[in-house]
Formats: sequence, C-alpha cells, structure tokens
Amino acid sequence: EDPRFLFMPTNNENTKSQIKSRQRVAQHGEVFTNPREVNAMLDLVRDESFRLDSRFLEPACGDGNFLIEILRRKLSLLSSVKSSAEWEFKSLIAVGSCYGIELLEDNAEACRMRLFTEMREQMGKKNCTPGYEESLRYMLRKNIVCGDALTYRTADGKPITFCEC
Repeated sequence: EDPRFLFMPTNNENTKSQIKSRQRVAQHGEVFTNPREVNAMLDLVRDESFRLDSRFLEPACGDGNFLIEILRRKLSLLSSVKSSAEWEFKSLIAVGSCYGIELLEDNAEACRMRLFTEMREQMGKKNCTPGYEESLRYMLRKNIVCGDALTYRTADGKPITFCEC
C-alpha cells in the first residue's frame, strides 16, 4: 500500500485506511476522509453542526465519516437531558436530520450500522420505548440510501427522494 493513503497508527477509529483497495479506488473513486479533515471541515460550519435540527446531506457518504461526527456533535447537546422520553425524541430529531447517498451498498450499510451503533452507545442505560430502535432503523434505511449523487438515482434507477422525518 502507498503510505500516503494511510493514517498514522493509533488504537482508535483513525487506524482505518483511507482506501479499502486499489481496485475500489480505480473503479469507483472510493477514498475515505480522515477524521482530522472531517472535524476541520465541520468546524467551518460549527454552529450548524451543533444544532439539533440542522439538516446535512453527505452526497458521497462512504461508511459515514462525516455523518458520524455530525451525529456525535448533535447528540452532545443531549448530555444534560434526564428524561428518557425527551432524549428519545430529541435523538430521533438529530438522526432524522442526517442524510447520505452512497454509490456502494456495502458502504451504505456500514454507514447505517455505524450511526445505529453510535445511537445505542449514546443511549447508554436509558430505558427507551420498545419502538425506539425500530424507528431508528427505519429512519436510517430512509436517510442513508444507495445511489448515485451525480444522477440522483438509486441503484435500481429510481429517483432519490428524502422525506423530512
């Protein structure tokens, strides 16, 4: 591997390579953004990234490097919320305002799983209602889609549409 495409080794999320394979780069232009750059770019719109209802569309979301950090910033606003019901409601607003389009289905699914896992970790020991995780999964299926952002079509040729959740 070309060392220009690798992160500095650490024991966290930053150990991921910026590429999965040279073939995927050649075929799809797939290169993942380093968390350092993600945060630097999000700091340019800092006020918006820390607003619960501010909408973000990532047109080439990959496995979610931008969307995961946006979600973390939004969820940080809920640290003082004590009520499980209020946390549930506001967290769904946060995740419902994050949208992604990804050309490759494996990346789209990895993005959905990353966001879902982050929500579960942030939820901690809160007693959420039985339908909460089902609602979360539904929102992620609707908001993170496999398609081409250049043609605005899904993998099966249908127009990409998003609903405001």
